[in-house]
Amino acid sequence: MPISAFILTEHMLATSVTWPLDILTAANQSAKQLCPQFEPFQTMTLGVKLGAVRCQSGIQLSPEECIDSGIKADIIFLPALWRNPQPVIRDNEQLLSWLQEQFENGTIICGVGTGCCFMAAAGLLDNKPATTHWYYFDRFHQLYPKVQLKRQHFITQAGNLYCAASINSLADLTIYFIQRFFNSEVAQHIQRHFSHEVRRAYEMISYFEDTNTNHPDEDILQVQLWLHNNIAKSISLSKMADIAGMSARNFNRRFKTSTGKTPTQYLNELRIRSAQDLLHSSNLSISEIADKVGFQDVSYFSQLFRKTLSVSPSDYRTTVRAKLFSSGSL
Repeated sequence: MPISAFILTEHMLATSVTWPLDILTAANQSAKQLCPQFEPFQTMTLGVKLGAVRCQSGIQLSPEECIDSGIKADIIFLPALWRNPQPVIRDNEQLLSWLQEQFENGTIICGVGTGCCFMAAAGLLDNKPATTHWYYFDRFHQLYPKVQLKRQHFITQAGNLYCAASINSLADLTIYFIQRFFNSEVAQHIQRHFSHEVRRAYEMISYFEDTNTNHPDEDILQVQLWLHNNIAKSISLSKMADIAGMSARNFNRRFKTSTGKTPTQYLNELRIRSAQDLLHSSNLSISEIADKVGFQDVSYFSQLFRKTLSVSPSDYRTTVRAKLFSSGSL
């Protein structure tokens, strides 16, 4: 059962939690009828400590668990913060190290508006595309100069890190997650039952790290999304073809037509890109990283990494690794 965890902090905008929570709840209800073979989302709220937090509107919300309770979430939602987010970030320094750990474990992390500063302050967005609320663009760029700020995009994606510029954009992104964890039918059903702001195509307003998802073949796209969720598993061509409901020959042909790559090439590039993220942002060993991205043979992983990037995994880490952003300098 996939777990979506919503972080609660002081001075957050309540709608940055309640709206995606409502959308996911509706998706669970729809999925029971449309695709009962999929497990529903389990949703929960987390905080640095227990006890009610006061939102910007004055209402109070209480986290169900602490972040140190051992919960292993599949998606983490970071809330939008009102005005200057830096005092809240300083008061929640423990959250930054926790986000680093969750990222290393392959968790999807999604921030909205100035809540994206949590990821930036944790160093997760260094040398990666990101966005935030337009009001905070200049200050964000000053505080986090290593981040590739995409002012013209409402949503950005870099591996498992997602930024939404506004709560409306977060709704679009939540629909995308529903498609990724369920299927297109459930996502489209939810779109029809929420406001028109959610009906914009995700690809039209987003900065994709992986541009090979911009094609019209929904069967192939569904396999691509499945691969993103199951990268660490042992995956064969026949398994991918079964998910698409095609013969291996037909699947291989349609996949290459849609993406310009064979399924194996695409999967290997996806794994190598995930390994790059972990080499840059984690202290995991080379063998641990190989295992987390789906390579059981660390020697083969190293050979493929060198073939792809012309450098060994260890040399790549030495070259690109930067010190994580220090929250004490905020």
